[in-house]
Amino acid sequence: MPTVIEPKLIAGNANRPLAEAIARRMSLYRGMSVGLVETRVERFNDQEIFVEVFENVRGEDMFVIQPTSNPANDNLMELLIMADALRRSSASRITAVIPYFGYARQDRRTKARTPITAKLVANMMVEAGIERILTLDLHAAQIQGFFDIPVDNLYASPIFALDIQNQFDNLEDVMVISPDVGGVARARELAKRINAPLSIVDKRREKPGEIAEMTVIGDVTGKKCIIVDDMCDTAGTLCKAAEVIMEHGATEVHAYISHGVMSGPAVERITNSVLKTLVLTDSIQPTGPVSDAPNIRVLPTAPMFAQSILNIWNGTSVSSLFETETLGPIYEGIL
Repeated sequence: MPTVIEPKLIAGNANRPLAEAIARRMSLYRGMSVGLVETRVERFNDQEIFVEVFENVRGEDMFVIQPTSNPANDNLMELLIMADALRRSSASRITAVIPYFGYARQDRRTKARTPITAKLVANMMVEAGIERILTLDLHAAQIQGFFDIPVDNLYASPIFALDIQNQFDNLEDVMVISPDVGGVARARELAKRINAPLSIVDKRREKPGEIAEMTVIGDVTGKKCIIVDDMCDTAGTLCKAAEVIMEHGATEVHAYISHGVMSGPAVERITNSVLKTLVLTDSIQPTGPVSDAPNIRVLPTAPMFAQSILNIWNGTSVSSLFETETLGPIYEGIL
């Protein structure tokens, strides 16, 4: 079998613009054209998924770019079927690039007779022939332990830090807010990067999806507050947290969210909320309403993913991209 010469990218339908942007950035970094492998991903009349790869991938280092976002089941099956097609075509290695890892919210049993779907999905990916995972801001870091293959979990906080430094004139008035106790580590990481204080919104739920009470731990008076979280689904909790923070004396509230799931009334809620801006990454393809919303911005992840893919391919450090000194030049002129 010939040695692996070039990394090859292949994409499903979940976020085609991001896949194309990653290919363009890799072309820029390498000084030579990098395109997506020509593929046909279609559905039969009963919605069964069919995949056909039109290029020879024997002995190649394949990177499948496919977030498992809405519709989660369809996009997950596309990823698994594409991996199976590549394995049966004798690809040398299959790396799944999953900007948004779906089913991650069910990472433990919170009550009797409930599943751990994050582990189930991990098993399915390994069985399909995937040999490495590259993802962004897993909902729970311990999901990496569900895999018996290498998992590279990138973080959006370095990108957020670069954007905050460009958007805010005076960082002395900025305070980072964790919307719940479970997100403190993520908020602390961003706070350290921009040298800002940290506060917490403590929320109590009477049942899943419904907030009974919110309390702000820390003094936010006169501060420009930045809520940081890994995902925004219906935006109910986020908007309520922003209201509570404003009631406690903050001058303005912004939010930086890694994954914009944005289900149901999310865009309308954000538009009508006290949030001055909501900043998302493009790990999930933005819908028309998200792109048109006056107080929502989307940051690109393609430069970071492109460099990560090249680092995996040539055997160099992926964790180096967590450092501002490394990521800053990659995003120069973009943020």
